[in-house]
Amino acid sequence: MTPVILDCDPGHDDAIAIILAAADPAIDLLAITTVAGNQTLEKTTLNARRVCTVAGIEGVPIAAGCARPLIRPLRIADDVHGASGLDGPAFPEPTVEVVDEHAVELMHRILTGHGEPVTLVPTGPLTNVALLLTRYPEDAARIREIVLMGGSAERGNVTPYAEANIYVDPEAAAIVLGSGVPITFCGLNVTHQALVTEDVVARLLGLDTELGRICADLMTFFGSTYRRLWGFAAPPLHDPVAVARVIDPTLVACVDAHVAIELHGAHTLGATVVDLHSYLGHPPNAKVALTLDRDRFWDRVIDAIARVNFPAR
Repeated sequence: MTPVILDCDPGHDDAIAIILAAADPAIDLLAITTVAGNQTLEKTTLNARRVCTVAGIEGVPIAAGCARPLIRPLRIADDVHGASGLDGPAFPEPTVEVVDEHAVELMHRILTGHGEPVTLVPTGPLTNVALLLTRYPEDAARIREIVLMGGSAERGNVTPYAEANIYVDPEAAAIVLGSGVPITFCGLNVTHQALVTEDVVARLLGLDTELGRICADLMTFFGSTYRRLWGFAAPPLHDPVAVARVIDPTLVACVDAHVAIELHGAHTLGATVVDLHSYLGHPPNAKVALTLDRDRFWDRVIDAIARVNFPAR
């Protein structure tokens, strides 16, 4: 099992990433930390509690982190994820609590106390991880790798060239990229291959569990916003792709490339400049995901949701 800290901003796709990380036998989920991104920190933390409650995920500490980017105002994605950040299903009152510790301090405590290096999987803005590496630079040696959902080797989803997680806090992304920790970008070019088509929703409903129905409701709402905003026939499930890369690297094929974060461009702020063809002559500093084994990916996700098997009410 790979020890993992999942840093997230739930978010519909983050919700599925939480379940996948908690239920797949290849991962030892040590903690869930939250950050402002898809919604405010208060709402993303509440949503992490909601997901853990309905999925029966207990014994995994949840800690709230940064409520805003390092230097910029917060930009939320309520047009995508709704007013709650997790619109669609009716969630019961959460019973899973948050620990009384800042996410960065919890990360630091786990990294210093764990017997082996830990993999960080950030699926939101990188504010918490950047603060960790700035406050405790010695922790870089205790991180096996950072496998994140963010960026794009092609076009963006909030501006023509910037993906949302990087755009919200590009300075944090630049700090993480420059930390020397091995880093893998699972960006839009690969996550757009993880489409939640009608057959996937049917498989979720076919589980005949309360959690399967909740996940189907989440994906149905998510699909409606993607059709309205971008004209997608089916929504892409971004964040679980990063978890899948940790579970089984053969699910998500990567190449080595040089990546830079654009911090000043008038039209390209927050873009990940992925030099796939070595135009600039810089050595690779990251792995960049390009292709997804879609069938095996969905098998893994559905199996994880089935494994939780939250009983019907």
